[in-house]
Parts: sequence; C-alpha cells; structure tokens
Amino acid sequence: MWLFNSSIGRKVVMSVTGIALILFLTFHGCMNMVALFSEEGYNMICEFLGANWYAVVATMGLAALAVLHIVYAFILTAQNRTARGESRYEVATEVKAGKVEWASKNMLVLGLIICVGLLIHLWNFWYNMMFAELVGAMPAISPTDGFGWIKETFSNPVFVVFYIVWLVAIWFHLSHGFWSAMQTLGVSGKIWLKRWMCIGNIYVTVLMLMFLVVVLAFAFGCAPSLGCC
Repeated sequence: MWLFNSSIGRKVVMSVTGIALILFLTFHGCMNMVALFSEEGYNMICEFLGANWYAVVATMGLAALAVLHIVYAFILTAQNRTARGESRYEVATEVKAGKVEWASKNMLVLGLIICVGLLIHLWNFWYNMMFAELVGAMPAISPTDGFGWIKETFSNPVFVVFYIVWLVAIWFHLSHGFWSAMQTLGVSGKIWLKRWMCIGNIYVTVLMLMFLVVVLAFAFGCAPSLGCC
C-alpha cells in the first residue's frame, strides 16, 4: 500500500508506468516503420495483434498502465500545487540548480494534450480495428487492414497537423519524464543525471521521428510502400 499512499510511492508508480509506456511506444514505433516499406508486412502484424486473446489481454494491461500513470499525474500535480502554491509542478535538478525546465513547469498542460490526442488516436485506429473486429462490425475499411487505415487517416490534413502537434507534446513530456523517472528510481547521481538527460533526449527524439516520418510520408504520398519510390 506504500506505493499508492505516500508521495514517494506515487512517484515510483509514475516512473515505472512511464518507463513501461515508453517501451510500448518503442514497439509501436518499430511496428509503424514496417508500414513505410511493406503493406503486406504491416497488415500481417496487425492481423497477429488483432482481436486475439493475447492481444486483448495486452491491451487491457496497457490501458491499466496508462490509467495509473494519468491518475497519479493529476494527484501529484494537485499535491505540488498545494505545497508550492503558484509554482506548480517545478523540479530543479542538481545539474541545473535553481533552474526549472519548461516541460517540467507545463507537464499538466502537456499531459492534457497527450490525453486528448490519445483519445483521437484510439478512435482512428483501435476503435476501427480491434474493437470493430471484436464486435463484428464492418467499417468502410477492413478492421485488419491497418495499412488502409493509415492511408485514410493521414489523407486528412487536419489529422496530419494534429498528429504533428501531438508528437511534439509527447516529445516534451518524455524528454523530461525519462530522466525524471531515473532520478526517482535512484539510478542517477550528479554524473549520471547529465548522462540520462542526454540519453533520454536522443532516445525520445529518435522515437518521435519514427512516428513523424510515417505521418509525413503518408501525408505526402512518398512512402516506399505506396509504390512511389
């Protein structure tokens, strides 16, 4: 119960669930890269991860992690506002004593943007794919045709702009959250904190570029899998 009732425990839950979600994003990003080069390969993955029992269980587990992360983010933000008044969620590090990152001061706003983006993303893909397959619905595009849903979604300029904004918000959130999680879990000292910041920035940047390149490639119709190269 310590993990859920104490401030430090809640931060540990936030850190562990955050790292787990980053690992999922890494898998998701690698999966999306397949769509750049092979329609058949991507749809094979989508079929494997369709409405199968193991995929449904994994989805439920992922949803639980996301809910825990979001709920504890709001709890910690409320606690920090109460403790610090108008200073909100600000964390000065040993590396930058007295200085607070922009992402740290705006984690709640970034989190809200990410939550809205997540709901829209679930509507565009999970609802039209796994959920449609589970309930036996037949949307305009087959629930197992993930490649078709990517083309459909990013043929809409509104969604393209939205996803770009969403990915930028996720980058800011993760670039702070990565090293912050390491700090909370006690695996960073004065030297390693700088290293985790550097590693985190590189890792998160590459990760978000994996998603961004798919959005832009399909938006401009220049993905090799579309037969344009």
